[in-house]
Amino acid sequence: MDGWQKLAEDLQLRFGDMPDDPGSVAWPNGRKDPPAFWSDLAVRASVRAFQDEVPSPQALKTLAALALSAPTKSDLQQRDIIIVQSEEPLTRLKTLVATQDWISGAPSLVVFCANHRRQRLLHQMRGHAFANDHLDAFFNASVDAAIVLAAFVLSAEAAGYGVCPISAIRDAAAEASEILELPEHVFPIAALAVGLPAEKPAPSLRLPLGTTVHEDHYKDSESRAQIEAYDRRREALQPYAKQRETETFGEAEAYCWSEDKARQYHLPERRDFGAFVRAKGFNLE
Repeated sequence: MDGWQKLAEDLQLRFGDMPDDPGSVAWPNGRKDPPAFWSDLAVRASVRAFQDEVPSPQALKTLAALALSAPTKSDLQQRDIIIVQSEEPLTRLKTLVATQDWISGAPSLVVFCANHRRQRLLHQMRGHAFANDHLDAFFNASVDAAIVLAAFVLSAEAAGYGVCPISAIRDAAAEASEILELPEHVFPIAALAVGLPAEKPAPSLRLPLGTTVHEDHYKDSESRAQIEAYDRRREALQPYAKQRETETFGEAEAYCWSEDKARQYHLPERRDFGAFVRAKGFNLE
């Protein structure tokens, strides 16, 4: 099958409303075939079952170097990576974030941290006042760390590893900070399980592009109808194996994405995260 056709079919399966054939676009340098990276990205999926083999420290450091090559706001470089492979901290961290059974089988955890400590050190070193002690300092560091997380995911998958982000580290951010010895103005945004995959999971279906890609201005006048159509498509092609919070909501006859996500967030989560971040020295005003 032609590479462009395969890419279009994979994206159509994922989104359900892939527009014109990407092969008809005048790509730079007269490209005749899609980049292999695009073909891999179109079908990527998070891995939650791993082989026992542990990635080498050098492999993970190489992936970290690639990830840290990603863009950073104004060259401030407000993000750090902590590779966790030693038995004691790895066991403690797995126990802390073990909201799902599969996490215990992750060979390695890599933690991505927002770091505003270095920027403040620069001001001390140079004797210049720090005049931006407000929400944007927290936000810049968080976005920088998120960009690096995404770059690490893609770099690891390109090398043949399987990965899965773990946001549950923010459920116990103070405890994770203690395990990782994170100082003031440094905090975890996510952990990432990394290892050789023991499965080939199916790509998750995504909301249609008509819902999440906007031209010239934001619009959501058709969001309800688009979400309902996505619910039906996902239930038909990729139904949930089990329902969430059945002791509260019972068993739904038709259990869809919107119902699952609404159930997931019907109770407060991480209400202490703001207090944690403030305790790390950030002003969120």
